[in-house]
Amino acid sequence: MFRTALRNVLAHKARLLMTVLAVMLGVAFVSGTLVFTDTLSSAFRNQSAKSYDDVAVSIEMYPNPEEARKTPGLSGQVVDKVAKLDGVASVTPRVDGFAGVPDKNGKLIGAGWSNKGTNFAPGKDGKDRAYTFTSGNGPASAGQIALDKDTADKGGYKVGDTVRVATNGPVKEYELSGVFTTEDGAVNAGGSLVVFDAPVAQKLYLKPGYFQNLTVTATPGTDADKLLDEVLKVVPKAATGQTGKALAEQQAKDIEAGLGALNQVLLGFAGIALFVGIFLISNTFTMLVAQRTKELALMRAVGASRKQITRSVLAEAGLVGLLASAVGYVLGIGLAVALRSGMNAFDLKIPDGDLVLGATPAVSAFAVGVLITMLAAWLPGRRAAKIPPVAAMSSVHATASTKSLVVRNSIGAALTALGAVLIVLGAGQGGDDGRMLIAGGAFLTLIGVIVLIPFLSRPVIAVIRPFFVSVFGVSGKLAGLNAVRNPRRTGATASALAIGLTLVTGLSVLGATVGAALDKMTTDQIKADYMVSMASGSSLSPEALTALEKAPGVTAVSPQQNGAFELKGSYVSASGVTPGDIEKVLKLDVVNGSMASLGKGQIAVDDKTAATRGLKVGDTVPVEWLDKQKGKLTVGAVYKGSEFVSPVLIDTKLVSAHDDQAGIREIFVSTEGGPSADHEKALSKAMGDNPAITVMDQKDIRDLFGGQINMLLNIVYGLLAMALVIAVLGVVNTLAMSVFERQQEIGMLRAIGLDRRRVKRMVRLEAVVISVFGAVVGIGLGSFLGWAIGETFKSSLPGYSLVLPWDRIGIFLVLAGLVGVLASLWPARSAAKLNMLSAIKAE
Repeated sequence: MFRTALRNVLAHKARLLMTVLAVMLGVAFVSGTLVFTDTLSSAFRNQSAKSYDDVAVSIEMYPNPEEARKTPGLSGQVVDKVAKLDGVASVTPRVDGFAGVPDKNGKLIGAGWSNKGTNFAPGKDGKDRAYTFTSGNGPASAGQIALDKDTADKGGYKVGDTVRVATNGPVKEYELSGVFTTEDGAVNAGGSLVVFDAPVAQKLYLKPGYFQNLTVTATPGTDADKLLDEVLKVVPKAATGQTGKALAEQQAKDIEAGLGALNQVLLGFAGIALFVGIFLISNTFTMLVAQRTKELALMRAVGASRKQITRSVLAEAGLVGLLASAVGYVLGIGLAVALRSGMNAFDLKIPDGDLVLGATPAVSAFAVGVLITMLAAWLPGRRAAKIPPVAAMSSVHATASTKSLVVRNSIGAALTALGAVLIVLGAGQGGDDGRMLIAGGAFLTLIGVIVLIPFLSRPVIAVIRPFFVSVFGVSGKLAGLNAVRNPRRTGATASALAIGLTLVTGLSVLGATVGAALDKMTTDQIKADYMVSMASGSSLSPEALTALEKAPGVTAVSPQQNGAFELKGSYVSASGVTPGDIEKVLKLDVVNGSMASLGKGQIAVDDKTAATRGLKVGDTVPVEWLDKQKGKLTVGAVYKGSEFVSPVLIDTKLVSAHDDQAGIREIFVSTEGGPSADHEKALSKAMGDNPAITVMDQKDIRDLFGGQINMLLNIVYGLLAMALVIAVLGVVNTLAMSVFERQQEIGMLRAIGLDRRRVKRMVRLEAVVISVFGAVVGIGLGSFLGWAIGETFKSSLPGYSLVLPWDRIGIFLVLAGLVGVLASLWPARSAAKLNMLSAIKAE
């Protein structure tokens, strides 16, 4: 039986090619993902070990506001005490924060969040072990800086040049004293690293004379754990410490956790591709077995048992799966290399390291490929083995029994109904629990629809068919009839497209709905012409607010200054705003009282906070500020909650009186006559043309919130394209085998006058009908899922309303038709080339 299986594989190479391609793509994604993440994990582990190779102890201190008032960090005296401990060879103190450098065109180098500044910490030899200088030296005075080599190259800077550096304060100019290479995480993330003289960095990021962290190297033979205990005795209680070994292990675990999330996402899409591939494989083997029924019946007649027939089909599938897995594994290695190169192309530097080819990716690739192929082929093999020899020889088995169809449709309807109920319940419940119900319901519904899809093919295609008949005549009519001739085959082929488009459409509906809600929220609530913020996501300095207030053409300015105080036993977040101007830049619906009360030192509270804490206009409540000072505040207004401000609004003067370091998240600005190029230029100039500060108009603000959704959708579209590629292979395979089975029929059609051009058109239209049918099912189910998931976010998105992206849905339908046309090129050409007399004689 094994020889028979091998012979059948070699005899049907062309027909099995599509199956090999489908399995190969799925396996390539699985093995490529595992090789890629193993390689990254190894590289980052080695980098972590190298970075902390000579670090015995690491100390960090990031005190809370109350502790910071006593001691903001590690003082110089503490550093000296640590340096004098037995077993300490050297101490390297650091303080860091945001620092951005523009290129020659004034554009920020890096993404903002990955731009970092720190201090130069030379040892006794005058060198800082964290940096290897390729030219020049470290900064030796307040007017000098050093830059990492990548940033210097991107900006076109060399030693001696003047470099503008942006922090959360005014832009300043420095002389470039040196260029270095480093393993710092900011640089590896595609950002920049600016190294200042220590006193300058302390003044910028903390307080003169203080550091945020320090690393200790030990003399040979010193026990790191004992040294850590000694160091912790001389540093403030708010400081935390780890040995270098523990820190390297922790960093490696954090990296693996981060890569694990990426791994799961990529494997999820690989799973989708393989799930889609199952239908193609099953369809292929169903058709192959159907074409060999007489051969199998003869084998049964000469003594082969049912088990032997089934094993023969499974052995055939195993050989195909083995070949596809081998090719897919090699292709996966290439994919891993491509992913690594792609990350480097996006300035996401990966540490140097060899490609890791472990046993897990190889075993997973072959296990997945072979098992998926054999699983998909098992049902066709079992079905073939159950056919009696006499029935097989006379083709009585060709039509599925009424009982089997009733059972199949009943199971499909039950699964679909149960899944739909769970989805509706989840949509009504909302939150994470609701989304879990929807996920379970979506799985059941998808399986149910796939089971039902042969039953659905007739009514759905019956709706589409009149259009093809009216436009394409006889070819269109024949294509429609051929598409429903074998509903199981049509359903299995359409299922691949239906699965892919269910996911794509669901995400598109969700993205369009959430995007529209965010857009409406932005338009309705922001009256300001501009919003000014830091590109890094860090806080603006108070000097920025003062500068904007003095800018020409500005009519109203209000910041969002970070504030907090204890109210009725628990802390509440507050926004420091400018009384009188806040109403001009933001639309705040006042429920009771007046916003003018902010100018009298009173507070405004949103309606939810007021209801939760039992507050109303006129109430005077005791509060405790972060500096532990106590006082009383009166509620002057209650407003409807907004996504753009905190639950409590207070005058900026009150915030600054109790926290002189309070940062500003963003500043809203209204200008005379509305937004214009001149106003935007004036605001940028007021900010000192700081490349790290963004001045956004209302369109930019909307894009800020909606851009992340669009980026996510584009990534998902790209990854799900693989599932659609497999769907194309499925249509090609189905049509090719359908043409092979209908040689006699096509010969008869040619004989009665259907020319080659119309034969091609018939096959192409059949492919389009099948593809559009799958698309219609997928779009319908995807829209339903998109609505349900969106309902779970409804309470947190004011102005939420379902939006169906008809333009994208139209594109999906057109693409489905295009898939059919492309998939039919080869089968249509083969059908048209058939010799008329030979085809009529074919069995």
